[in-house]
Amino acid sequence: MTPPPPPTADTRPETGRPTPLLVVDVVGLTPRLLDHMPHLASVATSGSRAPLGTVLPAVTCSAQSTFLTGTTPSEHGIVGNGWYFRELGEVLLWRQHNALVTGDKIWDAARRAHPGYTVANVGWWYAMGADTDYTVTPRPVYYADGRKEPDCYTRPPALHDELTEKLGTFPLFHYWGPTADLVSSQWLIDATRHINRTRRPDLTLCYLPHLDYDLQRHGPDDPRAHRAAAALDQALAPLLDDARAEGRTVVALSEYGITPVSRPVDINRALRRAGLLEVHTQAGMEYLDPMASRAFAVADHQIAHIYVRRPEDLDATRAALADLPGIERLLDDEGKKAHRLDHPRAGELVAVAEPDAWFTYYYWLDDDLAPDFAQLVEIHRKPGYDPVELFMDPHDPYVKVKAATALARKKLGMRYRMAVVPLDPSPVRGSHGRLPLSDDDGPLIICSTPRAVGDRLAATDVKSLLLHLAGLGRPVGPGDPTAHK
Repeated sequence: MTPPPPPTADTRPETGRPTPLLVVDVVGLTPRLLDHMPHLASVATSGSRAPLGTVLPAVTCSAQSTFLTGTTPSEHGIVGNGWYFRELGEVLLWRQHNALVTGDKIWDAARRAHPGYTVANVGWWYAMGADTDYTVTPRPVYYADGRKEPDCYTRPPALHDELTEKLGTFPLFHYWGPTADLVSSQWLIDATRHINRTRRPDLTLCYLPHLDYDLQRHGPDDPRAHRAAAALDQALAPLLDDARAEGRTVVALSEYGITPVSRPVDINRALRRAGLLEVHTQAGMEYLDPMASRAFAVADHQIAHIYVRRPEDLDATRAALADLPGIERLLDDEGKKAHRLDHPRAGELVAVAEPDAWFTYYYWLDDDLAPDFAQLVEIHRKPGYDPVELFMDPHDPYVKVKAATALARKKLGMRYRMAVVPLDPSPVRGSHGRLPLSDDDGPLIICSTPRAVGDRLAATDVKSLLLHLAGLGRPVGPGDPTAHK
């Protein structure tokens, strides 16, 4: 059955309040995948759609920060999903404090135009500490004995128990890791519906990660990726129905498109073999020593920030990577400036992978010396992004027994180690981070309002578009046609 048309409100209601908005971040959505999502496609058909020029790096934290501030990484400072905190001597990914994002956020601008403007953030990054009225973000319980249990952070605090009673505990292990699936996105959809019905915020931000999983596991052209798109679309239908009934303008957008890859690039191993990266050893395991290293890389999908401690080591670093297969180019100061990535948090050099390649964080040369966290889902201890966490080790015949044993210990309240992640990166089939080669493989924006987005929209224009759709700002221009290049 063809879904009914979506809402098309684009003016202030008679109450004088701004037009309410629902902004859904459908991670990994591309024009190709939209063909498998009839409910979302109907929003585009009766409304409008356009290619969305993204930023470099085309990763979650950088793109979302651009959407909400209208600025590039050179200004808002989010140069990736993580970076080397030079003042701490540590690589830290997936931080949550909104103060890391510099600049005027959309809710700041909206409240200047309309005091009392209310905002709900369900799952968008850098949620903690943000001046939003309602906040829901994944946040495990880290017990003193080392156990990690699923949970979420909410603001106001009472919302936590309200959502948990209605929807169950936030399904963290379905949000990331080998068991990541639709369950987490369904929970976020249900939480969004509940908040919209009970709080009626003027702006609701909803983050849906489901397409990230099977597209990275199997590639964007695999039938399993298409089935994931169809399943997410079906889950989205009630939220779109609610928006229609509430008179909400709907905006769906994506941060990046996931493209096929087949070549992992061990950039840190190349730097180590050149004598630039150092490790220290404890309990027979090797740990990256960023403070002592002359150069090392923070791998982030198809982008790697390379931190070079001294200027005199820049040439040696370039030489170590010059012939490494899978690197398309190294951005120096001028290159970073051209891509609006020239921020103090960025590496002295930034490596961009070739279209079919992506960067591992691996720095050890012998798997027997790998740190114990390498085979865990451990997003905060690994000095780089690890998509292999989406898999169970296919070479370990006892991997399911290990997982079951760890799960049993967990249920008994005992400490456990879910050491099931492989050290072989070859299963990964999809990645992102580069700028797209074509609009078909890039992100897009959909709006329930006809003619709202023009022929193309830059990521830096999303904030202005949303303010205009709410009735709080001037119309958006055609955007920067070079933003996607």
